[in-house]
Amino acid sequence: MVSAKKTIRIATYNIHKCRGLDRRVSAERIARVLREMDADIVAMQEVVRVNSETASHDQSLHIAAETGYLHHCFGETRPLLGGIYGNATLSRWPIEHWNNYDLSHAKRERRGCLRTDIRVHGKLVHVMNVHLGTGFMERRAQARTLLGPRVLGREDLKTPRLVVGDFNEWTRGLVTSMLSAQFASAELKPRPWRMRSYPGVLPVLHLDHMYFDPTLRLENFRLHRSRLALVASDHLPLVAEFELS
Repeated sequence: MVSAKKTIRIATYNIHKCRGLDRRVSAERIARVLREMDADIVAMQEVVRVNSETASHDQSLHIAAETGYLHHCFGETRPLLGGIYGNATLSRWPIEHWNNYDLSHAKRERRGCLRTDIRVHGKLVHVMNVHLGTGFMERRAQARTLLGPRVLGREDLKTPRLVVGDFNEWTRGLVTSMLSAQFASAELKPRPWRMRSYPGVLPVLHLDHMYFDPTLRLENFRLHRSRLALVASDHLPLVAEFELS
């Protein structure tokens, strides 16, 4: 149920194609983790969609149906396993517009940013669901594209903006510095090491991040470390709650 307060709870979760650390592929298990978090909006990365008679092969639609999210969209980055692969955003609130931006660099694996404009308590919120590359130079180029006039610098984008996802950056590199210069960052201070989200059972790297405009007031922020989440994917999800000013 959507909260009566003017707040928004958002989660970011790299679901690793629904393959857990036990190597079992289970969209139902990912759906159970989402029900534990009870977020209004979920940004998922590494999602596979394959048309088949088995409903769970379309992970985006199957997880949305299992969790009761009425609004969802998918941003394709590349073909995979006879289907398509990319980012998906699920929402309890209406999605008024969505667009998928190509962040690919050179001959590296294709990457993307899925934008969704979601009407929350009568206010339009821009949610950017991001999955950046693993290469140092690749991420530098992607950060410039992300913050440039084609994506976050667009004139039709107003505040508040949320930029969440798997940034594949575990040190304070150029991506972190550039985003931190324009956005506030959700952190667990004074214990930043508790933000480590990869790999799930024994996380040692802080790859997943949330950035937001100061017009949003961060009320609560946590790493979701349930027993189920520890094995459902190779990442742990982040959950934040914001007050809309």
